Amino acid sequence: MSRDLGLRRRNRLRGLERSALIAASVTALSLTASGCVVVHGEREVLPAATRAEAAEALEEFTAAYNAADKAYDGSLDADHTTGALADIDGARLRAGRANSPRGNADHVPLKLTDAKFTIVEKAGWPRWFLADAAGNKGGRARWLLVFTRGGLDEPWEVAYLTLVAPDAVPEFKTDEDGWAEAVPANSAGPAVPPAELSRRYATYLKDGGDVFAEGPHTSAWRALRAKRSERPGLVTQYIDEPMTNGDYAPLALRTQDGGALVFFTTRHYEKQTAADGASVPTPNKDVLALTTGEIRQSLTMEFVSNEVALDPADGAVRVLGRIQGLTSAKGE
Repeated sequence: MSRDLGLRRRNRLRGLERSALIAASVTALSLTASGCVVVHGEREVLPAATRAEAAEALEEFTAAYNAADKAYDGSLDADHTTGALADIDGARLRAGRANSPRGNADHVPLKLTDAKFTIVEKAGWPRWFLADAAGNKGGRARWLLVFTRGGLDEPWEVAYLTLVAPDAVPEFKTDEDGWAEAVPANSAGPAVPPAELSRRYATYLKDGGDVFAEGPHTSAWRALRAKRSERPGLVTQYIDEPMTNGDYAPLALRTQDGGALVFFTTRHYEKQTAADGASVPTPNKDVLALTTGEIRQSLTMEFVSNEVALDPADGAVRVLGRIQGLTSAKGE
């Protein structure tokens, strides 16, 4: 009798196992049939998005950006921006709302056309891709927007937005399917590891050097600062800081020549101090909208800047574009 009981128990367990396997197979089949297949994004090497998904993300960002700009309401594109762009755009919208509560009377919708997508294939998060488009603002410059996503259930957000000359966008290294290659932050392939660019740039702005090639965002910017640092009755001091963590982490694409196109972020402080008997020049209304305290003898302004640089396998780094925005100010 005990033998019969044992046989029945084993048969029942086997039946449960078969049922579980059948249920699992049916579930997998239904997921596959519906096109919803769960993968481990932290391990699988996959393209960040399809080209159709990238185009849709660009359309959604543009619509949200235009709605926010028209209403001067940062909540309307908050789900579509992150990192440096969220700081820059968010402060711009706050200042606009403070000065024009009814919205932007000068609003002109941004239109992005001739979009080209460079989609990264990699394991782990964040997934990301680059959109390169022509815009109806900024002259002939190409708009470079870096979209990132930290998980399958998260929206696509733009972390970096810069404008560059049409002939400045390099050719990227891609595989036979057209997917691009991300350059690891600590890669020794480029002249400067992408993780180091923000710190090196902050150091360069203070001390100079030969890491960066001459240009409007390097030598010319340093010269302009030197010219403005001391004027009659007014001293201007500059402090530059790297920003490298979280949503401010650098993102880099491998170029065909073995270098990298790197997007990175920096923070800048500009303090104007008036001499005794003099006063700080009255800032414009947008600066005043972001200013706390009373401007008596000094004004300290904080800026966030996002840059895109061509980091070659050998030679000086060229900063191709930079968008900078005031994020706060303090009067004393």
